[in-house]
This record gives sequence, structure tokens and C-alpha cells, in this order.
Amino acid sequence: MRLTTRTNLAMRALMFCAVNDGQLVRKADIARVCNVSENHLALVIHLLGQTGFLQTVRGRKGGMRLARPAREIRVGEVFRALEADVPFVECFDGGVGACPLRGACRLSAALEAAVEAFYTALDRVTLADLACDNAALEAVLRLRPERPDRAARAGLPCAREAV
Repeated sequence: MRLTTRTNLAMRALMFCAVNDGQLVRKADIARVCNVSENHLALVIHLLGQTGFLQTVRGRKGGMRLARPAREIRVGEVFRALEADVPFVECFDGGVGACPLRGACRLSAALEAAVEAFYTALDRVTLADLACDNAALEAVLRLRPERPDRAARAGLPCAREAV
């Protein structure tokens, strides 16, 4: 199984926003840090905005931020939103395709169960699980340089994530 570039970029953008929680981030910053095309990233950001994961602010001082707390964004939900239109195998494509085994193959049912198990496993992981207490991720994605009084702390504070 391989994720689309779109979903990969979406998770990078969401993690970037989670690490920089409380501030608007710019597409150019994400593209630079994640070494991706701004044009391709723009399409992904648009999708994330349409699906309710990001709030976008237009204009010169615009940018984006998470539309809801990181603890409320489940990775499986993101993957489903971005991968749902990409069939895992030809026979999942709703009648399009020329598989001669259609209607007789039992593999498709097993694959369908496996894909659902994949999404179910990802439903147990939130964006906060990926970003909180992850000093290595924060070191890569943090917009502002660390202040000396924060240097000793490990990772993004999770106190604001408490329910």
C-alpha cells in the first residue's frame, strides 16, 4: 500500500500547523520546510480547508491554522477524506475497469476488510499524538527560533490539549 502524495503533503501541513498552534502559518513556510512545491501544496491546503481540517485566512497577512484542536483531528479521518476517491484496487472502482474476475473473486472482500482495518488503526491516532511531546518534530517544523527558557523543554506542550 502506498499513500498518495496529496495525503502525505496534507499530513505534513497539518503537523506543521499543530506544532505552530496559535499562529497563522503560510504556505511558503510549509513548502520551504517540507521541501515541496507551493503549487501542489496549495491544492492540498484548499482540500484541507474544504474538508474542515484547516481554517484559511486570505490576504496579505493571511495564512492557515487548524480548524479545530489537534486532539480532535484523527489521522484516519484525514486519510479517508483524501484517499476515498482513489480506489485501492481496480475492482473497488464501482464498475469501472475490466477485471475478468469481477463477481467471482473473493480477494476483493479480503482487501476491503484490510483497507478498513488500516483506517480503523489510524482512527486511534490524533494529530496531537503526532505532535505533542515530539521535540524532534518541533525542531524541524517550529517557525520561530527557540527562546532560551524553552530550550530545555521537550516538545510541544500538551497541556492545552488536555480534555
